[in-house]
Amino acid sequence: MVRRVREALQKEEKQKEANEKNRQKSVKEEEKERRDLVLSSALGNDNKGFALLQKMGYKSGQALGRSGEGIVEPIPLNIKTGRSGLGHEEFKKRKAEEKLENYRQKLHMKKRANEQAADQFRIRFKNKQEERKMEGDLRKSQRACQQLDIQKDIEAPKEVWYWLQSEEEDQKDEEDKDDECPGSDLSVSEKLQILTAYLREEHFYCIWCGTTYEDTEDLSSNCPGDSAADHD
Repeated sequence: MVRRVREALQKEEKQKEANEKNRQKSVKEEEKERRDLVLSSALGNDNKGFALLQKMGYKSGQALGRSGEGIVEPIPLNIKTGRSGLGHEEFKKRKAEEKLENYRQKLHMKKRANEQAADQFRIRFKNKQEERKMEGDLRKSQRACQQLDIQKDIEAPKEVWYWLQSEEEDQKDEEDKDDECPGSDLSVSEKLQILTAYLREEHFYCIWCGTTYEDTEDLSSNCPGDSAADHD
């Protein structure tokens, strides 16, 4: 019996709390409705300020200003209902804008970094392709130089690297790599330039044309140039 009475009292107490909350909420809503009604209502003739404006020549519904181009409706009031201090909303807005701007900058920097990485990859890939092509052209030049030299009874190359070395010779050079070898300090590009110039001057031969010309005049007249780019 006592337990039932206790539960009934607790239930009644909770109901009172709920009713109180609803009543408080209703009071706030009523205050807002009354305030909005007053703010949306035009000033009457019994208002001292409005009566003074009428004496100065103002008519109801007339725009402000000498030219009559001013505002007609009053400036709306922004009623602050929160508990935060003055300027807090503006501070929050500014912080949100700064956060958004920082996020945009990070996205821009990330995009730029990705673009730079892609450009660097393309450059490395292109350089690698060009290097492989030059290595192929150098081997082709060495084979051509050896054949043309032998045809002219030249028993040894002008420089060791002018002729394409066999695997045994390559292995021997690897074992003797501590010894200074002529041309070892030259790059593939430099070797190719030197050797193709030798082929053109000594044998009137162009590796990119794949042709042995009659003489210097024939070579100059019919060969596009002394580089791979001239033959593209």
